[in-house]
Amino acid sequence: MLFSNDPALEHSHFIHALNLMRHRGPDVAGCHAHTVGAHLGHNRLSILDLDRRSDQPFASRDGRYQMIYNGEVYNYRELARRYGIEQRTTGDTEVLVELYARLGERMLDELNGMFALVILDTRSTEIFAARDRLGIKPLYHRQTGNNHTLSSEIAPILELYPEHKIDEVGLRQYQKLRTFFNGRTLYQGISMFPAGCYLKDGRIHRYWSLPEGEQDPPSDEELRELVESAVAYRQISDVPVGSYLSGGLDSTIVAGLADRPHTWTVGTEESNEFEWATIAARRFGTKHHEVLTTDKEFLKTAKEMVRARGEPLSVPNEVLLYTMTSAVKEHNTVVLSGEGADELFFGYDRIFNWAAAQQGDFDIDGFDRFYSYGGHRDPEILEDALSPFMGRGSTVDVVAAFFQVAHLHGLLRRLDNSTMLCSVEARVPFVDHRLVERMAGVAYHYRVANGIAKAPLKRVFSDLVPQAIVNRPKVGFPVDLESVFKDYGPIGASPMDKWLTFNLEVLETDD
Repeated sequence: MLFSNDPALEHSHFIHALNLMRHRGPDVAGCHAHTVGAHLGHNRLSILDLDRRSDQPFASRDGRYQMIYNGEVYNYRELARRYGIEQRTTGDTEVLVELYARLGERMLDELNGMFALVILDTRSTEIFAARDRLGIKPLYHRQTGNNHTLSSEIAPILELYPEHKIDEVGLRQYQKLRTFFNGRTLYQGISMFPAGCYLKDGRIHRYWSLPEGEQDPPSDEELRELVESAVAYRQISDVPVGSYLSGGLDSTIVAGLADRPHTWTVGTEESNEFEWATIAARRFGTKHHEVLTTDKEFLKTAKEMVRARGEPLSVPNEVLLYTMTSAVKEHNTVVLSGEGADELFFGYDRIFNWAAAQQGDFDIDGFDRFYSYGGHRDPEILEDALSPFMGRGSTVDVVAAFFQVAHLHGLLRRLDNSTMLCSVEARVPFVDHRLVERMAGVAYHYRVANGIAKAPLKRVFSDLVPQAIVNRPKVGFPVDLESVFKDYGPIGASPMDKWLTFNLEVLETDD
């Protein structure tokens, strides 16, 4: 989606910029230039209510509000019943705009889902924009005075306003941490609209924060019900749903609970997780797809992705996700993914074990050793990235909040970028806000019991997950960076440093 109320903007230029995101919604392109001087554009990937009546921009029943919206709100049927909304459609878009007409910004507290939206009040010309609690769906923001441009991707904003210079702090964040923090992007004047916030009266307000303070852990029954509910909600769709299945614990739980026909994994001939994924697929009886790539294909795809996005990729896994999702599109328009479980249940056991053992003041150098990749040192950038969480208490509390909010945000950007580029919507059950809120402040020793990371998940879903996978050590995506990027970066640089150099060089040469 793309919005601007810049009076100097030509509508034809706006349409050209919107078309740069056609991959996000190839089914229908909708564009509206309103008499109040606002441009609303939307590329629709039809998932709920496939009829043209749900195309966007979408007007409220009384015609006052015009909305563009990216995402899914899974509890829309319950909300329609609760607030007496008589639907003309069978999708969630109509429910959202009618809820706003009734409740204003208070409607955000009612939503379970992932969303980025803009609503124009055609009477007052007021702009309302909002993003889901944890930032599953992206929203980029450029503001000059009272003029706002909001976009699902950064490339359309760069097309409309090509004069943007590199943000030096953003560049340092990327070089040190592989992604961006605290709303920064690679470009001056373009920010990432903050998750859990809304824009109204020209100001950004926060409507959700990760809860603070300690709380008792859930019972096994409560935890299972929460995860099952989260997976069930994310299967609400009028198009086929599939599941990623790497053979790790998280994707195996999601795929097993979803019980969908198609599952997917990716790797190279030399490095893959096919054996583990096959174990799970046989248990669940799915039609399992092994997607193969090569070093040469990886490099070519990575370049294409960087150029399409207009910004660097976060981690090499993003390329493999895209390659796998290109195959997913043959059978599924929606795919379920396991992001969020490591943050909830301390799956990054090395850094969480370190954090739990710390006493006294926060050790920034220790955090650097366990979190950062590459040889680049920049403690100032680390301190800046951690600053929103430093008041959380102990080291493990700080690290837990950082991972649940800031680190997860980077993973969600990676997932959205790589899947929507294939015109596929990824959904993440472990990022259901009910589950996140329930686990906030739960003790380390519940999540890592007797030295076993993600112990509650392994215990609660032992009947679903094959024992070989329960006992399997955690591994990352299989990419031989040393081989792929041997021609990038200075001699002796680490593979991750070469990856960062590659991304920045591609962006520079694309100019």
